[in-house]
Amino acid sequence: MLDIQYRTQQVGPVEVFYREAGPADAPVILLLHGFPTSSHMFRDLIPLLADRYRVIAPDLPGFGLTKAPARGTFDYTFDNLANVIGQFVEAIGLTRYALYVFDYGAPTGLRLAMAHPERVTAIITQNGNAYDEGLSKEWESWQAYWREPTEANRERCRAALGDDFIRAQYEHGAPAGRVGPDGYSLDQFFMHRPDAADIQLDLILSYRTNVALYPAFQSYFRQHQPPLLAVWGKNDAFFLPAGAEAYRRDLPKAEVPSTASTQKSRTKRRAGFDPLTTNTAAAGVRPPQ
Repeated sequence: MLDIQYRTQQVGPVEVFYREAGPADAPVILLLHGFPTSSHMFRDLIPLLADRYRVIAPDLPGFGLTKAPARGTFDYTFDNLANVIGQFVEAIGLTRYALYVFDYGAPTGLRLAMAHPERVTAIITQNGNAYDEGLSKEWESWQAYWREPTEANRERCRAALGDDFIRAQYEHGAPAGRVGPDGYSLDQFFMHRPDAADIQLDLILSYRTNVALYPAFQSYFRQHQPPLLAVWGKNDAFFLPAGAEAYRRDLPKAEVPSTASTQKSRTKRRAGFDPLTTNTAAAGVRPPQ
């Protein structure tokens, strides 16, 4: 029976919660989640991988069960998320790993890759954007906040943190009856914690730094040519399929399966792949079950 460990690792003032499974001496896959979820989103994926990989899935600061300082004593920015996860990786002794990045996990993980390209064996990006053409018009309220970080624009972004919006993150584009309530219910619970919404609003503002880094991410791709699989969903209202196709511009050998065949909503998909035993990032993708 698969043995999943639930652990914590102190990184400065942050206590990082993470899930770990698989042989200690196996190739490593680092799973980095997105908004508004946590490592809980990988609960079904981890068992599919842990028979042949060491799988590590942390909760980012401000998400899930990771304990981080209050706003005002800790900067909730993507630079700081990457700094914490970078120190976490070193603290648990990871020197080589494949990155599986989703949504917010993409700019976090790509910062790690740029800092230590020698550590990254492959990248699997699940609706993890790195190109301007991947951003849809649904970003407009956030982009207005980036351009003019006023209190009024900040408040307009708060709608993205409500219970209905969080549920829609799971169900939009998915077949009726295929999405269980446990994931979005947990995310809704976490979002109702003190300061949680304001932490997320800080990160929404900080997301503009990710877009500013797109040219640097692309330069990393061109220079280091990491094996990459881009698994996108045609029904994602926020990250367009053009963002997946764009990876081929800098990574000609990237695998980008047809979005029409993935049948995936924005979140919570189970994927089966073999990123470390092929010259490309993955062997295949299977739909949710």
